Amino acid sequence: MNGLAAAVLSPLSGLYGVAMKARRAFYRRGWLRQESVPAPLISVGNLTMGGTGKTPLVEWIAVQLAAANRHVCILTRGYGREQPQQRVVVSNRTEILSDARHAGDEALLLAENLQQRAAVISDVDRTSAALWAMKNLGSDVFVLDDGFQNLGLARNLDIVTIDATNPWGNRRLLPAGILREPPRGLSRADCVVITRIDEADDLQGLEREIRELGAAQHIFHSRMRIRGLRVVNASVEGVPTDIKEVPLAAFCGIGNPQSFFTQLRAAGYQLGLAEIFRDHHVYTQADVDRLIQKARAAGLRALLTTAKDEVKLRALTFDLPCFAVEIGIEIEEEDQFRVLIENSFG
Repeated sequence: MNGLAAAVLSPLSGLYGVAMKARRAFYRRGWLRQESVPAPLISVGNLTMGGTGKTPLVEWIAVQLAAANRHVCILTRGYGREQPQQRVVVSNRTEILSDARHAGDEALLLAENLQQRAAVISDVDRTSAALWAMKNLGSDVFVLDDGFQNLGLARNLDIVTIDATNPWGNRRLLPAGILREPPRGLSRADCVVITRIDEADDLQGLEREIRELGAAQHIFHSRMRIRGLRVVNASVEGVPTDIKEVPLAAFCGIGNPQSFFTQLRAAGYQLGLAEIFRDHHVYTQADVDRLIQKARAAGLRALLTTAKDEVKLRALTFDLPCFAVEIGIEIEEEDQFRVLIENSFG
């Protein structure tokens, strides 16, 4: 966002900040009631809008809990889906029961990556969804996706992800900036996971600022790693055997697109075109056709996108080979992080 736009929107940011401060005060004083569920609940959230690596961390935590023989259920709003007020059981752990249109792109991606390990429910009323999952799915532990600002639901562990490449944006609240609440809100967190540390300009300075903001003693470091590629359109002929050897077009509709492109270049992919769509963009055939036309005009031979985007591309036709990049999170202090999760259950 440019400086002029931020200045014009600053009054609205002020009103938003007042409303958020009042809401936090109402919960702190007991004027708004916090609900709880009779099972351990871990929240993963952030201070900014999108792109902090939260979804890969939710997946990592669910994998650890499933390995400990817990019946995991992920609770999410299913951002960007149709009929957002409707509860959608995306997965009952063993079966995928919905699609990206009804579940939301991130919810479907989690359900597919965690099949046989975790159930996923999209519902704005996460308390009601949790109680339903306990009764109908036998869930005994919950991971609350994007839960830091959900003050109405008690949790055993409050984790906040901070993107080392863009921790605070322009340091303004929505809509003039990307902050959902002031950085001092980190004082409520039990744990901070700094993501993309390998792309940080000043990691020590960021960590020092996080501690000065009153964040908890638990600060972990993580990187995003490319786990592999999967073919989006297997029917297209002429798929390169090694796509690192050919010029490519990359595209995505995610919260931090530049980090995706940077990661691809660092991994050795030759990007001749980097196309950005709005976060959670719903693709049309016209979008794909325009993209392929631009790629062909530039002499590019294949397309790369994210796994989150891929779940919304399956019904579309590609005249160039297209691959989805599967990305996971690597936590430096994973043993200590795992112990923290286990100890949060009491």
